[in-house]
Amino acid sequence: MTKTEQKPKLSMAEWVTFSVASLILAIIVSLVGYTWLNEKNQPPILSVTKKQTIREINGQFYVPFEVVNTGGDTAESVQIMAELLINGKVAETGEQQIDFLSNGESEEGAFVFSKNPRQGQLNLRVGSYKLP
Repeated sequence: MTKTEQKPKLSMAEWVTFSVASLILAIIVSLVGYTWLNEKNQPPILSVTKKQTIREINGQFYVPFEVVNTGGDTAESVQIMAELLINGKVAETGEQQIDFLSNGESEEGAFVFSKNPRQGQLNLRVGSYKLP
């Protein structure tokens, strides 16, 4: 005699649970694949711009700036340099450090000078950064 084994049938609750779990797994796999395919494998691209308004308070001149990372990777210890030239000579310099700047992130700050930046040429630039 041969015995025939019958497989137990799945209940409606088991089918619903299986369907929901499969859907969640498919969404996770799709998101990981999308992120992997669209990932920017670029180094940080940093730019610094001077804001238009220079404030004078108690003989000090405050020059606001913004630094932006438009690259793919995160930058740490971003060094911003400022150099004020008056009559072609370096009158004052300044330095700022931004701890952390991820992709698409921006930070604002200000340089403080004792001489009026409007009377000379102010150069702002990114001096350096390191990768995490």
